[in-house]
Amino acid sequence: MPDRSIREAVLHQDVERIAHNEDPPDPQRPAFHFTAPRNWLNDPNGLIQWEGTYHLFYQHDPDSPLHGLMHWGHARSTDLVHWQHEPVAIAPTRDSADEDGVFSGCAVDDNGTPTAIYSGIQGPHQTICLATSDDHLVTWRKDPGNPVIASTPPGLDLLTTPDRTVHYRDPSVWRSGDEWRMIVGSGITGVGGAVLLYRSTDLRNWEYLHPMLVGDIGQHDPIWTGTMWECPQLIPLGDRHILLISVWHDRQTLYTAHFVGDLHDDGRFTPEHVEIVDPGSFYAPQTFQDDEGRRIMIGWLREQRDREAMAESGWNGAMSIPWVLSLGDDNRVRYTPAPELEALRSDHRRFSDLAVAPGEQTMVPDIAGDCLELSATIEPGTSTSCGLVLRRSPDGAEETRIVFDPTSNALWIDRSRSSLDERADRTPHEAQLDLIAGQPLNLRIFLDRSVLEVAANERTILSERTYPSRPDSIGVGIFAEGGPATFATIDAWTITASM
Repeated sequence: MPDRSIREAVLHQDVERIAHNEDPPDPQRPAFHFTAPRNWLNDPNGLIQWEGTYHLFYQHDPDSPLHGLMHWGHARSTDLVHWQHEPVAIAPTRDSADEDGVFSGCAVDDNGTPTAIYSGIQGPHQTICLATSDDHLVTWRKDPGNPVIASTPPGLDLLTTPDRTVHYRDPSVWRSGDEWRMIVGSGITGVGGAVLLYRSTDLRNWEYLHPMLVGDIGQHDPIWTGTMWECPQLIPLGDRHILLISVWHDRQTLYTAHFVGDLHDDGRFTPEHVEIVDPGSFYAPQTFQDDEGRRIMIGWLREQRDREAMAESGWNGAMSIPWVLSLGDDNRVRYTPAPELEALRSDHRRFSDLAVAPGEQTMVPDIAGDCLELSATIEPGTSTSCGLVLRRSPDGAEETRIVFDPTSNALWIDRSRSSLDERADRTPHEAQLDLIAGQPLNLRIFLDRSVLEVAANERTILSERTYPSRPDSIGVGIFAEGGPATFATIDAWTITASM
């Protein structure tokens, strides 16, 4: 394992090099979505606002663009948009509970002391570790009592891999009256995913209580929640609670889902309904409450190209935009882009009452680019499908379609012609909407080179990664099939780089 001081020196060099644009621009690397200075990035960790500054920690391998030895990377921001890279925050320590990886976790304020609680990996063992900072979250000191939870609860047959790794990770901690509560992600063999509940008075001595919620691997309606739950988080929202889980099965990350329901005095959770948050590239989100009382969510946007392409690029993974969560009158979660993103807008263009005949695809004049924000209100009319075209080349060899089917209330991103590069994934992912007949479709779209994030009527989000190979694949259009549709309004802005 490289010495930590060497790794941090390399990281500082990377930050300086990127700041001075010493590398040629990568046409796939996002301009305003957060990425690591280089190499691997995945789950957001330890999201917190401390003394007015937002801190984003994240899973990071500073030595490889492919998943390897995990550290906590670190960045800070005063506005959720412009991020400053910091040195690696927490690195593995040889011959310790985290020598094979500092995995996901959270950060809390322990009476004025920033405290990180995370999963330590040592061989097949996954334990809970703790670290604190006394210099504004830049450097972290590991607790001498690590791991603070050394073994899994007795009496539970937790999901175990052939190499004897017990799936038990990703602690999330919050204050409840005079004590701390913590949930840990796991799975019970033959039963389903599980969220395990603990309590403590000092963050170091933990008492296991019981499972907060256990899934059912035989239940596929309305969605299947797999055999193991990662990155659980309990979120108070309105007068309900949201239990956020990321579904893992057979060594694959699938999607993030949330349960809306009630938290009982004994810490058990009764779900009312479950929904997929985003069926696309979005995974392992974390939320936090900022000083304004907003509940903000950021997730990992996975690469969707093969290992060779990822290794060649020298970087891997991006964070989503910050989403502000709220609860509607129907007890469904609403997703709104953080208004701070508007600071990146320039060159506003607006179009109204654009009618599209069936079978017609029309390019929208004066809108083109690979870094755009679009807001569109669509009246589907009698069309069987309608939507927008992005990243279109002049000859149509490359294009990505955002497609809405009003008959099935389905939204998907058609990537079948997104890239001429055969290493790019073209698998479609479908999100289900709940629009009533005649209700307009309102889309918020964030296009950032290889990143595409879409929100529909604040009720559904869908993200994908696309990798157009041609520099002239920048056109924007609209289309309708089976009947006419009307684009009541389209607002477009060019988005400037934030990193």
